[in-house]
Amino acid sequence: MTTEAPGVLEGAIAPVQNDRLFGHEQAEAFLAQSYRSGKGHHAILIEGPEGIGKATLAFRFASHILNHPDPATAPESLGDPDPASIVGRQLASGASHNLLHLTRPVDEKTGRVKGAITVDEVRRAGKFFSQTSGTGNWRIVIIDPADDLNRNAANAILKILEEPPRRSLFLVLTHAPGKLLPTIRSRCLPLRLKPLEPSALRQALDHLGFDLESENANRILASANGSVAEALKLINYGGLEIAATFEGILQGQGPAIRKDMHKLADVLSAKDSETIFDFFTSLLTGRLMREARDAAVAGDIMRAERFARLSAATGERLTVSDAYNLDRKQTILSLLDDVKAAL
Repeated sequence: MTTEAPGVLEGAIAPVQNDRLFGHEQAEAFLAQSYRSGKGHHAILIEGPEGIGKATLAFRFASHILNHPDPATAPESLGDPDPASIVGRQLASGASHNLLHLTRPVDEKTGRVKGAITVDEVRRAGKFFSQTSGTGNWRIVIIDPADDLNRNAANAILKILEEPPRRSLFLVLTHAPGKLLPTIRSRCLPLRLKPLEPSALRQALDHLGFDLESENANRILASANGSVAEALKLINYGGLEIAATFEGILQGQGPAIRKDMHKLADVLSAKDSETIFDFFTSLLTGRLMREARDAAVAGDIMRAERFARLSAATGERLTVSDAYNLDRKQTILSLLDDVKAAL
C-alpha cells in the first residue's frame, strides 16, 4: 500500500499509517521501558538522517501511549499498531483529540508545501492543550521535523517546552540537531537513530513492495546510505541516473560535458522537480564534505579548507536562491562550474 500525501514520497507509506518499523529495536525498547517506568521525559528529541524511520517511530510510540494511558499497565515493548483500532483510525484520519502533528502546512493558494513551520502552526499547540486540558488524557505533539521551524515558531515552541502541561509529551524530530536552538535541545532527552543496516533497509523496501533482485539492487542499497527515503528517490525519481550524470560531469571535460550540464540543469529546474532537486543538492553538498574530510585525513589542509569553504558557500547560495526565487537552472550551472574548478 502506498499513500500520496503532502511530503510523502511516491512509493512510501505515510508514517502515521505505517504499521511496521525496521532496524530500531533498541530505541523502541528504550521508549517502551521509560514510559512503563512512569519516569519518562516530557520531550524526546529523536535524531537521525532523513528517511530512516524517525516519524514512524514517533507515531508508533504515540499509538502505544494512547492505547495504554496507564504507564504501570503498559506492555514492556512497542507492538505493531492496529490500523483498524479506534486509536489507529483516529490517528490515520487526523481526528485524534490527543495527538497534534506539527509539520510544514500546504499553501492553500499554490497547493504546495510551505518552506517552514510557522508560528501560526505552533499556536495550534496552545489551542490543542487548552481544549484537552480537562480530559485527563495524554496529549502528544509530534514536531516533524523541528529543523523546519522558523525563528518565531522555534521561540514559541520553546515557551511551551519550558512549562509543559501535565500529561503532555513532545516528540521532536530532527535531521540536524546542531541547527536547533540550544535551549530547545537542552529541554529534550536525545534519542539518536542510526542509518539502517542493509538487511533492515531490504526489509523496509520489501514491506513497501519493491523487488530488490534487480541488477541495480546493490547500487541502490549502497547509495541509499541506510535511508528508505534516499532509496525511493533512487528508484522512483531517477536518482541513479542523476548521480551517474553528476559524476560524469565532474570527471569529464569538453563541449559534450557542457551539454550534459545543461541537460541536468533542465531536469532539476523543471516543474514539480522539488524532490529530485533536493536529492541533487544533498548529493552535491555530500560530495564537497567528503572531499574536505578526505583531504584533512590525508594532511592536505589547504585542499580541506577550500572544500569546506565551498560547502558552506554552496549552502548559502542555495538558501538565497530559494528565498529570492532566482533562476534555478543558472544556479545549478554555476554550482557545477565551481565544483569542477575546485576539483
